[in-house]
Amino acid sequence: MSELDVFTRRIADICPANPETLTIEQARNVVKEVNDFLYTNYEGIRSVEALGEEFEYISDFHKYWHEHHREILNIEIDESVCHDVATVLHEVYQRTDGRAFLEIYDTNGLSKEDICRIRFLTANQDFRGSRNFGELARIFLSDNSVFDEQAIFNDPEDFVRSIGITGLSQSDKRVQYAKNISKFLLDHDVQPYYVIDCYGRDVFALRNAIISEPNVGYGNKKADMFIRDMIVLGVWENVTGFENIDVASDVNTIKVALRTGIIKSAIPLVSSFIDIFCYQYAYVDELNARAWRKVWEIWCNKYLNETVASPCLLDYFIYNVIGKQFCKEILCEFQCNEEKHTFKWHSSRNKTCQICYARGIRNKKATLIKKMLPCTDNDGNIAISKTSFVRSNIANPNYDTCPFKEICISYGCTGLEPPKSISIKGQTGWTTAYIRKNQGGGGLMA
Repeated sequence: MSELDVFTRRIADICPANPETLTIEQARNVVKEVNDFLYTNYEGIRSVEALGEEFEYISDFHKYWHEHHREILNIEIDESVCHDVATVLHEVYQRTDGRAFLEIYDTNGLSKEDICRIRFLTANQDFRGSRNFGELARIFLSDNSVFDEQAIFNDPEDFVRSIGITGLSQSDKRVQYAKNISKFLLDHDVQPYYVIDCYGRDVFALRNAIISEPNVGYGNKKADMFIRDMIVLGVWENVTGFENIDVASDVNTIKVALRTGIIKSAIPLVSSFIDIFCYQYAYVDELNARAWRKVWEIWCNKYLNETVASPCLLDYFIYNVIGKQFCKEILCEFQCNEEKHTFKWHSSRNKTCQICYARGIRNKKATLIKKMLPCTDNDGNIAISKTSFVRSNIANPNYDTCPFKEICISYGCTGLEPPKSISIKGQTGWTTAYIRKNQGGGGLMA
């Protein structure tokens, strides 16, 4: 009998045949059973391996979810939709002369060796938008010793402080990542630029090596992005294995995969509070990368003259243009505070009634009513036309709607949300959430 079987039977034993007669005492017992099943453990519950360590299960539900999450979610790749998406990407490629799939860094005039050093020692960190390559390059130019691997190994806290990420969450983990990735270089007795030579100039072999290295912070996404940048920026040439590098799987590329329908699940994805140890997230991440690879393979087979050398080169357009610009609730509806008429605008920060303003009437305030995806409203162009992709003139003539709009609407996937994750370790991770049955309290911390 599974953990879920036991739980449902205990709930059935508590509840009356007629739900309308549920007493407060029965309600108390239901709440206790739910809490015990989801979030408490006990002596002898057994353990699970994660991050190269053994952890007790959080709860009986954790055990059940670990074993059955794949069959419950049953995520599948829809190859017919992959063909539709590949056709759209072909049209985007044609319309933009391939420029939609290029991301250009400002490398601040740095050498290939220095670009590689900065990226290799920082790509494993999650900056959450606080640092871009230009800012890191300026830190390097002011004091390049900050990025010395021996110095980082000796004092990783100083490195984390010097690149300005001590204010972000889970700083203890960031320090470990800095120390361990510098140790990786020291153990190989090599500078970052030459680390590719340790793997026969096979970028896929290097990718797998840094992913499998314990506690260096390189998961699939960060490793794929690092390799992609080394090739796109021309840092590493004459390499093999680049075609094996996937789209960097994150909330944006997953969001687009779900909304276009190239991946589909049997039930809507569950909350991160239910997804203990991120089993769902890892599963979706895996299928997302495979789905975008399938799209790339179909595109390459159908349009032989369009050279997109690796699935990871789809990343800029899927992640930055579609995920971060088009596929967001950026179309806003406002109501005039005085006249009560409504209008749509491209920024939620607007405070003015734009109808009154256009009529020459000043100082009329407006209140935000709701935010919408541009693809769900006939006036979506109001927001799409203000995106940086459209205004950059990469696409000529400019797009007035998301190129995936018809696919998302036809398959009914508009508005699906990607999964979120909660770290296993760290001050706000699952390892701080343990509580024994009948002790009370416990749980995740903010």
